[in-house]
Amino acid sequence: MPWHPNIIRHADRSLATAAETVRVTTDAGPGYLKALGNRGGPHRLAADWVGTQLAAWLGLPIFEFAVIQVLPENEIPFQKGGQAQPGPAFITREEPGMTWGGDAETLATLVNPQDIAILVLFDTWVRNMDRYPPNPATRKPNRGNVFLSSRDLPDGRWRLFAMDHTHCFDGPGYLNARLSHIDLVKDDVLYGLFPEFKPFIRPHWATLQAAISKLQTIENQWVANLVAAIPAEWQVDPPGRAALANLVYNRAHYVAGTFVALIEPAIA
Repeated sequence: MPWHPNIIRHADRSLATAAETVRVTTDAGPGYLKALGNRGGPHRLAADWVGTQLAAWLGLPIFEFAVIQVLPENEIPFQKGGQAQPGPAFITREEPGMTWGGDAETLATLVNPQDIAILVLFDTWVRNMDRYPPNPATRKPNRGNVFLSSRDLPDGRWRLFAMDHTHCFDGPGYLNARLSHIDLVKDDVLYGLFPEFKPFIRPHWATLQAAISKLQTIENQWVANLVAAIPAEWQVDPPGRAALANLVYNRAHYVAGTFVALIEPAIA
């Protein structure tokens, strides 16, 4: 059954994240809320909402998610001061598990090791700076954005999830008209390739090839509909929406044609 939280009952814990995430309890159980008023701005919500659905489309496990209304009476505090503003917020359902600590031994216990390669493909497609950036000397890798779920698994086994897409698409800016610039569409660097991931790419080459082929099947209208459904309160204007849809669609085809040549030298 899809997850459909309707009411935020109370805030539990505020976190130090770029989007000022808050763990909350809803009428459908606990979740992690990203709301209007956060210091990262409303486009972070839009990026996470779109990025999460693109990850699911590519076949990666994701957290269940929803858009939920923050009401004035909720009074949800942010860790660094201030509180969530009323309006639609992005929320993901709490999942049993842990964030990855960076060790290859834990990766060897995954029930879906083939998804490591797909996660790198996905991060490269959406230009996700917030897992393993192209230049770790200028931006610190974030192993906390690699989640390992234990749901319905025996002790010691984990399932890799794609999580937290607030830093996709925009690079140094926000979701505006400049996203359609050809330099972003044809960005020729790898994203998301932790050194510990490299031994898991070649053994699952056929699965990676299938995911690359799927990128070529993405439909322009599906992408346009996805972007059009971003809540108006998240303040992505019409030129920004058009540019975002253009980037997602055109970059999917570009990456499908260049990814093998990009990753092979990196894992040699």
